Amino acid sequence: MNIAQLLYSCFRNIFRNRMRSLLTSLGIVIGVGSVIIMVAVGEGTQKDIENRIASMGTNLIQVIPRRMIMRPGQVNTAVRSNRLTKSDVAKLAAEASYSAAVSGLSQRNYTAIGPQGSASVQVMGVEPGYLTIRNWGIEEGSFFGEEDLRQRNRIAVLGLTAADSLFGSNNAGGAIGQQIRIGTNHFTVTGILEKKGAGGFGNDQDDVIMVPLDTALYRLSNSPYINSIAISVVGKRYMEAAQREAELILREAHKIADSGTADFEIMNSADLIDMASETSRSFTTLLAAIAGVSLLVGGIGIMNIMLVSVTERTREIGIRMAVGARKRDVLFQFLSESIILSLLGGFIGIALAFLVCRILGVLGITTAINPAIVAAAALFAALVGVSFGYYPARKAAGLYPIDALRYE
Repeated sequence: MNIAQLLYSCFRNIFRNRMRSLLTSLGIVIGVGSVIIMVAVGEGTQKDIENRIASMGTNLIQVIPRRMIMRPGQVNTAVRSNRLTKSDVAKLAAEASYSAAVSGLSQRNYTAIGPQGSASVQVMGVEPGYLTIRNWGIEEGSFFGEEDLRQRNRIAVLGLTAADSLFGSNNAGGAIGQQIRIGTNHFTVTGILEKKGAGGFGNDQDDVIMVPLDTALYRLSNSPYINSIAISVVGKRYMEAAQREAELILREAHKIADSGTADFEIMNSADLIDMASETSRSFTTLLAAIAGVSLLVGGIGIMNIMLVSVTERTREIGIRMAVGARKRDVLFQFLSESIILSLLGGFIGIALAFLVCRILGVLGITTAINPAIVAAAALFAALVGVSFGYYPARKAAGLYPIDALRYE
């Protein structure tokens, strides 16, 4: 039997029982479609997280207090022993050769009150270089400078969400020059930040008020300690060197000989991306594995229907063998039908996955269809057809012509 005759015979038998063939392939449809959709959603989420973390800063390095484990009694408690001060920022700015900008950061939530409302807002005390580090721009007005820092001026720059909360929706432009109250201090609004959107961990980056760092330390928190230090490195290829250099500078400042006993930690944006990506990949793999189980269920369905088909067509098999069909012709016949059923289910599943991903995109859920996953899913569907179709095909080929002809 040549290939054309084989395919014609396969499709004729499949389309003779259209509904049964469709129901048989349904498990493959669901399996292939689910795997592609789950992986697409997972990879889309991973890219979304990477983009959000990248939006937090250009070649960013962050210095934070090291988490110390305290053991009062039998209970372990994680605390951060904070010794970071403005002198550390000044030393890094003066001695770090790989830095493009350095800024200390003091942040805390305060209740801010404006002409049109009040809200609990994250107030960030930063230095003028912070906008460069975060790759952030000013929508309206201006940012504060070194003179404002030295004089501890009570001026504020608002994110769009904070401006909407304090001055009413779509009235951010009218905030310039007006006053707001943070705690017991009145601040004059000098600028509105560009829209930044959600951060790497889903937080709204626009729900923020920025004030000069010295103002935040001595007029708001009344503490000499800062929460972290942000450093923008001059180039991506210098990230590791800049991280080592920052560690040495701070160890010298804190008089720490051994890095293992340092009271600070240094993280870069690549570390954050790797950590988030690893979590996302693990979750995606789990979802894809669960979805892949339906492919096995679909394969069992194909085996079941092919065994039924062998039983139904026993007499037909006997007649074909009686007129000269070889055992391998019968084997290829049933094996090909099984593979075609699987592939049809796979192609329908792929089309369904593309449609669902398009709908999810319209709904605002980021997806990224990986061509390699699509090809792998189609190949796996074919392998399911071969694996679960071989036994029924072999059973059909193993029938004796005389017994098959006598079968009723």
